[in-house]
Amino acid sequence: MKLPLLPCALLLLLATAPGPGPWPAAGAQESCSQRCGDPGGQCSCHPTCVGLGTCCSDLRDFCLEIVPYSGSMMGGKDFVVQHLKWSSPTTSVICRFKESVQTLGHVDSFGRVHCVSPLLYETGRIPFTLSMDNGRSFPRSGTWLAVHPSKVSETEKSQLVNETHWQYYGTTGIGGNLSLTWNVSALPTDSVTIELWGYEETGKPYSEEWTAKWSYLYSLATNVPNSGSFTFVPQPAPQHYQRWEVGALRIVSSKHYDGERDVQALWSNEHALAWHLGNDFRADPVAWARTQCLNWEELEDQLPTFLEELPDCPCTLAQAQADSGRFHTDYGCDIEHGSVCTYHPGAVHCVRSVQASPQYASGQQCCYTKEGTQLLTADSTSGSTPDRGHDWGAPPFRAPPRVPGLSHWLYDVISFYHCCLWAPECSRYMARRPSSDCLRYQPPRLASAFGDPHFVTFDGANFTFNGRGEYVLLEAALTNLRVQVRAQPRTTLEGAQDRGTGLTAVAVQEGNSDVVEVRLAGATVVLQVLLNQEVLSFAEQKWLDLKGMFLSVASEDSVSIMLSSGAGLEVSVQDPFLSVAILLPEKFLNHTQGLLGTLNDNPADDFTLRNGQVLPPTAKSRELFRFGADWAVENASSLFTYDSRLLVNNFLYRPKHDPTFQPLFPEEITPSPSQVIEAAELCGDNHFCSFDVAATGSLSVGNATRLAYQLHQHRVQSLQPVVSCGWLAPPDNGVKEGIRYLKDSKVYFHCNNGHSLVGTEISTCLASGKWSSPTPTCQPGRSHTVLLSIVFGVLAVVAVVALIYVLLHRRKGNMAMWTSQP
Repeated sequence: MKLPLLPCALLLLLATAPGPGPWPAAGAQESCSQRCGDPGGQCSCHPTCVGLGTCCSDLRDFCLEIVPYSGSMMGGKDFVVQHLKWSSPTTSVICRFKESVQTLGHVDSFGRVHCVSPLLYETGRIPFTLSMDNGRSFPRSGTWLAVHPSKVSETEKSQLVNETHWQYYGTTGIGGNLSLTWNVSALPTDSVTIELWGYEETGKPYSEEWTAKWSYLYSLATNVPNSGSFTFVPQPAPQHYQRWEVGALRIVSSKHYDGERDVQALWSNEHALAWHLGNDFRADPVAWARTQCLNWEELEDQLPTFLEELPDCPCTLAQAQADSGRFHTDYGCDIEHGSVCTYHPGAVHCVRSVQASPQYASGQQCCYTKEGTQLLTADSTSGSTPDRGHDWGAPPFRAPPRVPGLSHWLYDVISFYHCCLWAPECSRYMARRPSSDCLRYQPPRLASAFGDPHFVTFDGANFTFNGRGEYVLLEAALTNLRVQVRAQPRTTLEGAQDRGTGLTAVAVQEGNSDVVEVRLAGATVVLQVLLNQEVLSFAEQKWLDLKGMFLSVASEDSVSIMLSSGAGLEVSVQDPFLSVAILLPEKFLNHTQGLLGTLNDNPADDFTLRNGQVLPPTAKSRELFRFGADWAVENASSLFTYDSRLLVNNFLYRPKHDPTFQPLFPEEITPSPSQVIEAAELCGDNHFCSFDVAATGSLSVGNATRLAYQLHQHRVQSLQPVVSCGWLAPPDNGVKEGIRYLKDSKVYFHCNNGHSLVGTEISTCLASGKWSSPTPTCQPGRSHTVLLSIVFGVLAVVAVVALIYVLLHRRKGNMAMWTSQP
């Protein structure tokens, strides 16, 4: 259930609170039992109550905090409920997730309550409730974070030693022992059972009968000492287990019966089960895999085509890295981590589309060389391949092909093993997973806000507006996208406040998505992220699957928000304020308003007031101040969290734009001669930097502004449209040189021996997006090389004959002269 926005709820709470003043009376007698998230009543059970001092006394007993708070969606993770002590051990603990999946918990000897996470088919924040009376009531609640198996720490999983060996077992030259290791302390028990589980999706594809299922298959060993390692020689599994080709190992305490679900466990990575396949595979793995590849090919041709609804890849690596609202690093090929691109040799970086496609939940992948050129499967098996099942899954998850990671394994990865790794049939796979070129790719539009603060609109207009309050940075009715910012004065070390301001908080919501707020914590430059008014921790996970968006925290001072529409926000600390960059896809053209202007390629109308009046691009700073003030947030539509008395008093009770705050205007600033010199040395021609140095007297503030604007300019440059002429085929019976198909690129053609080139040997990509000439043909017959060889051969023979003739003629003349001697 979505939490209500605080402003209205808080106003109601303040209006009905007893006692003198706006805060609830001490000792208010009301419980949080079954009320977590509720701000009303005599006391609050809402996350904001801690800062406001309005919490019910039993908040922590019923609104649960847990450690750890995250784990693999495969389940089996033990977590402890904090702040809840149970006086006596009990076996009546039941943990219920999403009102449907129940696991058994327990109370340990210290009185701490434990739960075990269940096997799920989805990622994201999973609500759970807790019963301490064997299921008769569930008054306590909390949230568990289920994550993609690939994002779980290696210490929380069992490790397949030399995983490639496992997945090639039985192929030519691969055999012998297999080994498994694990962290003994992660599974406190004397002996363990090692089980194999298989994953499958059954039923008619893309129908309601299509279901996903993990099944216990068999145990490799039971009552094995919990030593942290296990080695065995795999034997072919019985025939009735052969249909499972994707699976994982699970290690559990031997006290559980085989295949018992939702108990504390350590899972391995999901992988290709080559090692458990039958004797027919081991006898001739190539023939076996070829049959599987042909079967996949036949099935694939019966399924709906998904390629048309995928986004085109960016044309260059620079575009792919800058288009952070729609594309994100593929962790299997990451330039920031050494470019270990196992499945895409020759690439240095790959990205995946963030959002799955709307109808078929498919995903796009785009890979690039070190020169920034896109790699296509039409040129090389190293090219990027789209996915029928998006690796990260797609809401509402649970059903194929939306199950995170696992649907992708069944429809895209195991078939790659069949066709490309175990059998030489990769052309069949690539024909059905062709790379996207970038013919239809349109870079997103960029706008930024930073510094004192300064704004650069989507159409390139720029201005400074240093009001104090909360403002609409962007609104777009197309998707009901709202981005709001809070601006406050900078507080100096002496406690005084500047007459300039800067951004200290950003809040965003699109449609009925979650609300995310990124803010500076108190007077610090530490980022704090709130989800639906609750402060988040990133101690365990840096990536969150949320309702209507994804959120990534790459570092302590940067947050990326990727919305379902393809819009993206980058919020970072540029000491002492926040910097915000917003990326909008082309579909937002003519659909935006707010401080970042009207996206329509016309900067002349970017200063549009709410009533439609347009200020001219030459408007003075005081007129632009009126423009900024006009876009103040209204209380009823505020996305911000007011969880302290300071925020309530300064922003909830006061006007959203403070009319009493007197900012500095550029024409009022008279910098000292020394400031002029220092600013010139630091800022050069960056007028934003110069303004901030003069306004604050701080070179560090000016430098932060300078760097923020440089980053904006770099992103703008990276996102410049690029002309592509599209893939150009090599000639039949010939080859081509060149895999870059952008403006001014050249492709060279050559024919195989025994064929001659008909057409142009070189084709150039023109600014019009057309090739200067089509692919030539290679016709049977003597090639130019052969013809030249013949010509030179004939000439050589003629030369030799002529030389012999001359020599013979001279010899004959000499003989006649000798016979005339006395």
